Amino acid sequence: MDQKDLDTRFQEAVAIAAAMTQADLPQDVQLRLYAYYKQATFGTPAANFNSNFDLRNAFKTNAWMQISHLSVDEAKELYIEAIHSIQKK
Repeated sequence: MDQKDLDTRFQEAVAIAAAMTQADLPQDVQLRLYAYYKQATFGTPAANFNSNFDLRNAFKTNAWMQISHLSVDEAKELYIEAIHSIQKK
């Protein structure tokens, strides 16, 4: 499958996720999707913490760091799979 297909499928999955409400998703799923999205769009996180770093951001950063070993393409695939899995429920 070529890159354009992956990018197109990823953008479609992002659009599906944008239409979901937080009530549709448990918090652990929200964190996983956040981590996949950030890895897919920004790559490996930089370890820069500022004074505004709160507990919520700590959880989000931790989720992202846990999957930072994934490539951008792997993160996109996992994001797509997760969204389609949620959609089937």
